[in-house]
Amino acid sequence: MVERNVGQMSLADGLVQAPRSSILDEVEAVVDWAPLRALLGKRGSDGAGDSSYPAEVLLRGLLAGIWHNLSDPALEAAIADRLSFRRFVGLSLHDRTPDHTTLWRFRQELASDGLIEKIFAEINRQLEDKKLILKQGTLVDASLIPARAKPPGKARKDAQGELPKPSADRDARWGRKGKKSVFGYKIHTGVMQAIRSFAAST
Repeated sequence: MVERNVGQMSLADGLVQAPRSSILDEVEAVVDWAPLRALLGKRGSDGAGDSSYPAEVLLRGLLAGIWHNLSDPALEAAIADRLSFRRFVGLSLHDRTPDHTTLWRFRQELASDGLIEKIFAEINRQLEDKKLILKQGTLVDASLIPARAKPPGKARKDAQGELPKPSADRDARWGRKGKKSVFGYKIHTGVMQAIRSFAAST
C-alpha cells in the first residue's frame, strides 16, 4: 500500500488562510518533526491496495486530538472542518480527511510497536530544551479556611439600649464541605495540568 500524496496547496488554499494564532501553530513553530519521522519510519508498503496516509499526517492528527481532548470521531470532524487543524496535519482543502477508524488503527499500530512513549519522550525533550511545556486544563481545589473572628450572633442591646460594636468578621460566610460546617473563607487553588505522557490501552 503506497502513501497518498497530500498537502499540495491550490489557489483555494492560498485564498482561504486561517489566522496563524492557534496552539497548533505555536507547536508547529517549535517542534522539529525530523526525529519524529525517523521514529515512525516507513509505515506503508509498495504492494497493491488503497493508498494510505503518510504516518506524519496521522501522527499530527492524533496529537491535535490529544491536545484538544477530542474523541476519534470528533477529531475526524475537526480535521475536516477547521483550517488550523488541516494546516497542522498537512492536508490541503481538497485532500480527503482520515476517518476515525484510520486514526484509531494508527494509534493501535503505534501502541503495538511501542512508539507512543518514545514519541512523547521526544516531544517533551524538545520542549524542555526550549524551556517550554504543553499544558491542558486546570485542576481546581477549594479549601475552607476558618475565620479568626467568631461568627456573628444575634445582636442584643446593652443596658443603655445601644447595639455593641461588631466583633465578628462581616466578610466571612458559612460554608460546608462534606459534613463539616465552617465559618470563614473559601480558597480556590488552580494548577495547570501538564501533558507529560499519554498511554493507550484496551
